Amino acid sequence: MAHGSTMTRKKRVGVMGSFVWDVIHGRDPRDAPVEEWGGITYALGALDAALPPDWEFVPILKVGSDLAQSAREFVADLDRAAPDAAPIEVPHPNNRVALHYLSNERRCERLSGGVPRWSWLGLKPLLTDLDALYINLISGFELDLETAQLIRQHFRGPIYCDLHSLLLAVQPDGMRALQPLPNPAAWCRCFDLIQVNEDEMSMMAPDEMGLAAIAFANGVNSLSVTLGSRGVIYFAAAGFDRISDLRRPILGAASGAIRTARVPAKTRRQAGPGDPIGCGDVWGATYFSRLLAGDKLDAAIDRALDAASRNVDHRGATGLADYLRGELSIK
Repeated sequence: MAHGSTMTRKKRVGVMGSFVWDVIHGRDPRDAPVEEWGGITYALGALDAALPPDWEFVPILKVGSDLAQSAREFVADLDRAAPDAAPIEVPHPNNRVALHYLSNERRCERLSGGVPRWSWLGLKPLLTDLDALYINLISGFELDLETAQLIRQHFRGPIYCDLHSLLLAVQPDGMRALQPLPNPAAWCRCFDLIQVNEDEMSMMAPDEMGLAAIAFANGVNSLSVTLGSRGVIYFAAAGFDRISDLRRPILGAASGAIRTARVPAKTRRQAGPGDPIGCGDVWGATYFSRLLAGDKLDAAIDRALDAASRNVDHRGATGLADYLRGELSIK
C-alpha cells in the first residue's frame, strides 16, 4: 500500500435475481420432499467460487420478511460478498417454488409468494458504484422492459443477463409454463451478454441461429444456449474474445463473421444419479466471472462447463461455493 493512500478498491459486480425457497419432490423418489435455498443462491455460490480476489459481488436482491434472516446468513457466509451489502428485506412473503421431477432433467414448477419487481427509482442509486452487472431473471418479474432499458441507458459496465423465467408465464394455480416473448429484439438491446436454455430459446426464435441473428443485430456480443447434459452452443460477435473487447456499436453496424460452436458437457466425477437443479445458473455465473477475471472466451466456457458438471454432483446451494472450489462440502 502506497504511503498516504487507501487500499485499492475492489471491483464490484451487482447481482440481480430472486431468492427462492425450493420444496423438491421426486429428486430421490424414495425420500420425503427436500426443502432448501434455490433461485439466485446457485449463482451466488458460483460467483463466490469463480470471481478473482480483486472482485466482490453486491447483492441487489430483495427477500421476503419471512426468510430475510436466513438469506442474510447465506450471503454473509460467502467470501466474495461485499462487506457493505446485504439482501433488502421487503414486507411480502418470499418466493417459494414446489419442484416436481418428471425425469432427471425435466421438472415442473409451481410458484407462490410475491416479492415485488424493481422500480427504476429504487434501483438507480444501487448501480452507482458497480463495475459490472449480472442479472438472472429467476422469477421473470424482477424487471420490466422499461426498467431494463433504463439500466442499459445509464449503466456503462458490462451487463450479463440469463433471461430464464422471462419466458415462463404463471398460470392461475402457480404452475410455470413457457410463453413466447413478444419483443425479443427490445430485450436483447438491454444486455451485452445473454443466456437462455433450449426451451427458452424456442420462445424467442425458431432456432439458435434465428435468435443469434436477432441478438447480434441488437448489440449483443455473446449469446449462450445451454443444452443440459449435451453442453452449450455459444455465439460470439466478430472481434469479441474477452470482456475488454466489449463494444456497443451502432445497431446493425457490426461487421465480420459471428463465431459459433457447440461445446460438450464435461464428464461427471461421480457415478450415479446427480441433481441438475441450478446448473444453468452455475454455468452463467462462472462464465461471466471468468470473463471479468480477464479469461478469454474459450477458457471461460471451459471453466463454466466444469463448474456445471461439479454442480450436478452437489445437492443444493448451501456449501456449493466450497465444493466448486474443490474444498470439502457436506452434500
